Amino acid sequence: MYPPPHHQTKDLQKMIAVIKAYPLGMLVSAQDGLPFVTHIPIIYNDESGKLVAHIDKFNPQVETLKDGAEVTVVFKGPDTYISPSIYTTTQLPTWNYIIVHITGTISLINDPNAAKDTMVAMTEFLEQPHHKFVLEKDNKRMDGAVNYIQAFDITITKWDGKFKLSQDKKQQDQENAKQELIKKSGANATGFIEDMYS
Repeated sequence: MYPPPHHQTKDLQKMIAVIKAYPLGMLVSAQDGLPFVTHIPIIYNDESGKLVAHIDKFNPQVETLKDGAEVTVVFKGPDTYISPSIYTTTQLPTWNYIIVHITGTISLINDPNAAKDTMVAMTEFLEQPHHKFVLEKDNKRMDGAVNYIQAFDITITKWDGKFKLSQDKKQQDQENAKQELIKKSGANATGFIEDMYS
């Protein structure tokens, strides 16, 4: 797998943290050699260990999402250009990033009540921590909306953590690169980035 081993992580909890902090996933599937890509919120279910989402039924990608179909989901965390000027050693320009690739198999959720449950669960997750809006399952608009979505979950078969964080550089250069990533990502991401480096 690329990138090289020192830019990979097998830390499951860190990868789950990326999914939870950056839930807008890139869903990738294929049919007859033609790739399909859709950006949708996808949440991780702690109890089942599966990913859960829904997609517009009129999206052509739905045709590729059959029970048992293999898909890839990409979750993109913070990233930034790294100028050689920040290093204490002579280096070339590069790009640092935190990305998780998930491979798994689709299970369609066709029961309207179960599909509503996924919508409620997703809204509850995305409204954290203040929960200013609560989506009730008996919300009248849900009755119409559920007919226009295809809910599904993904049984995870492979985790790939691609954390390119200047791990191959000396300690001070790693720290300088981390500060660049924090500066680019903003103060709100500081704790998350610190955790990814720990």
